[in-house]
Amino acid sequence: MTITDTPTRAATAASRRRRISFWRRHGAAYILAGPFYVLFLLMLVVPLGYAGYLSAFTDPLVGGVEFVGFGNFIRALTDPLFIGGVGRMFWFLVIQVPIMLALSLFCALALDSGRLRFPRFARLMIFVPYAVPGVVAALMWGYLYGPEFGPLAQVSNFFDAPVIPFLSGDLMLYSIMNIVTWGYVGYNMIVMYSALTAIPGELYEAAQMDGASQWRIAWSIKIPSIRPAILITVIFSVIGTFQLFNEPNLLRTIAPNVIGSSYTPNLYAYDLAFVSQDVNYAAAVAFLLGIVTMAISAFTQLRSRRNPKEAAE
Repeated sequence: MTITDTPTRAATAASRRRRISFWRRHGAAYILAGPFYVLFLLMLVVPLGYAGYLSAFTDPLVGGVEFVGFGNFIRALTDPLFIGGVGRMFWFLVIQVPIMLALSLFCALALDSGRLRFPRFARLMIFVPYAVPGVVAALMWGYLYGPEFGPLAQVSNFFDAPVIPFLSGDLMLYSIMNIVTWGYVGYNMIVMYSALTAIPGELYEAAQMDGASQWRIAWSIKIPSIRPAILITVIFSVIGTFQLFNEPNLLRTIAPNVIGSSYTPNLYAYDLAFVSQDVNYAAAVAFLLGIVTMAISAFTQLRSRRNPKEAAE
């Protein structure tokens, strides 16, 4: 054995000991997280990669598959059906999401105040609509909205009052807003209420000793303390808005002249892929929809990261 072999063996042994020590400390974490990464790869990364591959081609009736690069994306950006659907969902986002989250916050604050009778029952009743499957909720509300057979129309006819056309072109979007709000107020309320229960009680006691009312405590302590939870609900609501599919897809069987195949971008992508068999263009539309959703979510996060001076103002 030469003199140079000794440092080499020592370095190899030290490296082996470090690897063994690393796996002893972190091996269990990697093993437990492994299934998640496998599913993440198979269910998200691979489908996204394949969709990106499809979006770069076109398959016309004559000539076979052709490489078009960003041609499908350029086509989508100039497609009035896609642009109209995105604009409609943006209007949905501006109106429905603030109303839904305001109701959720109000319910969470009411439950946290401790002044409600039977708070567990109230919490359950608020959350129950979220437990109803989205398809069932859309069918139920479609029945309620029915201009001829619906209970609301029958009550209006009984009192000789005009029947409100919930399924008309002017009110359809707002009718869908009502369905989504009814279903998701309870979910967002649970997120906010869970965050409220984590606030230390000493803050409330100090505020009460200073003479703060319940409304002042809610505005100055509770709401600022749960801003991360509110931000999460906002981001989830943005994503859910641009993924809107079940409600318009089911209601268009009742009002086909009002809801078309491009009423929402998600519905448009579905129709392109499974009805028109244009999977390449559908992949590009889906990609652009994801980009729009990520851009609005990122903007929301950036707007929430205000410095202390702005927050105080």
